[in-house]
Amino acid sequence: MPRLSVNIDHIATVRQARRGAEPDPVAAAVLAELAGAEGIIAHLREDRRHVQDRDLRMLREVVRTKLNMEMAATGEMQRIAREVKPDFSTLVPEKREELTTEGGLEVASRVEFLRSFIGALKDAGIIVSLFVDPDEQQIAASKKAGADWVEIHTGAYANAAREKDRERELAKIADAAKLAASLGLRVGAGHGLNYVNVPGVAGIPEVEEMNIGHSIIARAALVGIDRAVREMIGLINVK
Repeated sequence: MPRLSVNIDHIATVRQARRGAEPDPVAAAVLAELAGAEGIIAHLREDRRHVQDRDLRMLREVVRTKLNMEMAATGEMQRIAREVKPDFSTLVPEKREELTTEGGLEVASRVEFLRSFIGALKDAGIIVSLFVDPDEQQIAASKKAGADWVEIHTGAYANAAREKDRERELAKIADAAKLAASLGLRVGAGHGLNYVNVPGVAGIPEVEEMNIGHSIIARAALVGIDRAVREMIGLINVK
């Protein structure tokens, strides 16, 4: 069964609404780990709209499972990652005007650039994942670029309104995961996954990790982080 990593960005979103000190995403990360999460994810954006540099550095000190720094492939973020040394760095596309990451990283046309960028992170001892659409070309390019993992973008599946569309998108994810594993890439999945749709992706044999944030944080606002994380783990582990 896949492991659960919890993205704590939206704890920071609530804090930044008042530019105050609470709720603290670092405290949320500790509670998520105590509830059974096996990884913590934080996206340090260029505009610092939610997670701040302080958060990332404190997370590095307190996270006992695995810290995954989501980041754009920029010089600033590479420098910070090499200093902080998260266990993972996941490279994602980033636009200032987007509410959340809207699609997978374009890898196929940037293999040489990404190979150099990824090499600098790996030289610092950081495992590198690329957030990509369930597309054969992007998966193959991720291997060429030197990634260790791919995180398959599950947004189209999560947003599909009709059952036949969900089934089609789930098949794409399963095919992409199978291809990635055949190339020697390890496989995670995430984006838009919630308490209703997560079992479909969790049932794909090649998927080792589920990366989930918004739905867990939204539920935690009502029932608390401990219960929200435990309930998600229970759904992931349903056979």
